[in-house]
Amino acid sequence: MDSMLARRMLAASTEITKAALASEDPDSVLPLVVRRAATLTEADLGLVMVRDGQDTLTVEAAHTGPHASDPPSDPVGSVLSPRSAAAQVARDGVPVVVDDLIDDPLTAPYVPRALRVYGPFAVAPFGTRERRLGALAVYRRRNAEPFTRVTVDVLTSFAAQAGLALVLAEGSTARQRIAVYQERERIARDLHDVIVQRLYGAGVQLNVLGRRLSDRLDADDAERLTEVTDQIDQTIAEVRATVRTLTSTDPQCSEQAPDLTDSLRSEVRIAGELLGWSPELEIDGDLGSVPVAVADHARAALREALSNVVRHSGARTVLVRVRRTDTGLLLQVTDDGCGIPHDVSKRGLRNMEERAVAAGGHCEISSSPDSGSTVTWEVPLSAG
Repeated sequence: MDSMLARRMLAASTEITKAALASEDPDSVLPLVVRRAATLTEADLGLVMVRDGQDTLTVEAAHTGPHASDPPSDPVGSVLSPRSAAAQVARDGVPVVVDDLIDDPLTAPYVPRALRVYGPFAVAPFGTRERRLGALAVYRRRNAEPFTRVTVDVLTSFAAQAGLALVLAEGSTARQRIAVYQERERIARDLHDVIVQRLYGAGVQLNVLGRRLSDRLDADDAERLTEVTDQIDQTIAEVRATVRTLTSTDPQCSEQAPDLTDSLRSEVRIAGELLGWSPELEIDGDLGSVPVAVADHARAALREALSNVVRHSGARTVLVRVRRTDTGLLLQVTDDGCGIPHDVSKRGLRNMEERAVAAGGHCEISSSPDSGSTVTWEVPLSAG
């Protein structure tokens, strides 16, 4: 191989490798690959074709040389015949070269009308032996000089190196994504286990303080204290929403909430840490297939119910029952405390009721200074 040509190929391969490794989407480098292939081989047209899971070969990028006359319409998106030369090369890994597309029996039956202005043709496998991505093809105008063996060798070597760069980049991108997900999970755990618990504790202490000083505070100060407590509640809700987003790769596309059981246990555990003893949790039925919308409502409803227990009840025992049936989800929180005081903010209780209605269900709250409180929250599984 001519030393100058070898240096050009090495430079082009290095450029492709750097671009692929620097890109979040290695496939975005395909237009650069086909441009460099056309330049190296002095071709009038270059095409890079990629295989899918069904072994279909599709044109993903194209480049028309500066000297091409009457260039074809954009071929990107075209699907090649499985019997075409390019499809065979993509499968077998053996390059093909012909002097004239129209005359050679290997290619003549599969040349689309738009490419009949070309004659000399060469195609090389794109990718590695273990990971055959597709094929890289170059064309020259009819009656132009055929591709020499040296040129085909250059194309084959470049296609292999460029394909290897994309394969490596895909692996690098996957590792980077894993690292990002791991970091997101770590942040989510810190937010949930540290920040939320501290905010929750601060809210409880403010509420206790407000009750102790209720007869000493004027109306404005009492209202401000209530507003601060509500702001803490809202902040906790926002942090928890952030945690759900961080721990989901694509929360909008998920159809199930397999972690609902763990989430409910976590809510009970946090309440237990604040109470100084653990509420009892009973789960009846499989919660793994509960729809996302219902699961989100259930988490929030339990959170609100337990928040009221921690802040207002003075309870010594709490029982949380969760039952999944064929048609619905029942959540019930029972405590033996003093009931829900009339002068506390009812925003959390309204939130539970609104969530139940939004999910197509209902929420009932019974409270007595003598027997404590029971929150019954029930929704159909078809909600959301």
